[in-house]
Amino acid sequence: MAAALLGGMRQPAAAEAYQSRLLYELCALLLTILRSPPEDGAGARPRALLPRQVTPAGVASMLLGASMALMLCGSVIFMLGFFLMPWVLGFGCVFLFVGFVTNLSGIGRAIFLWPAAASSPKEVSPWHIFSKPSFMAM
Repeated sequence: MAAALLGGMRQPAAAEAYQSRLLYELCALLLTILRSPPEDGAGARPRALLPRQVTPAGVASMLLGASMALMLCGSVIFMLGFFLMPWVLGFGCVFLFVGFVTNLSGIGRAIFLWPAAASSPKEVSPWHIFSKPSFMAM
């Protein structure tokens, strides 16, 4: 039974040979790109160079692999952003509400306490709505 299942999952020899050839071409393409140029020197011995011919199938395989990697990374980043966006919006709304409450209390204090502030001759800066605490007064 197990042999039948494994036999059914195996690919034909032609397909395996095609995939092996594509993998070989992809590796040859990458090694051709990454290999440093041969050194010119008297003491350098000649070394066997890999073939420099790159087939269009090898280029297509490299581009396909790069595009698949970019799509995978992009979709993962998109999902992270999609799941975290409600938290970002929630924190933004909380900070916005706190800012409104802080400004409203300062504006209300300036409006309702205006007659008391106008009668006292102390110096009022337009940049400071709140009065200074007692430990900061000089």
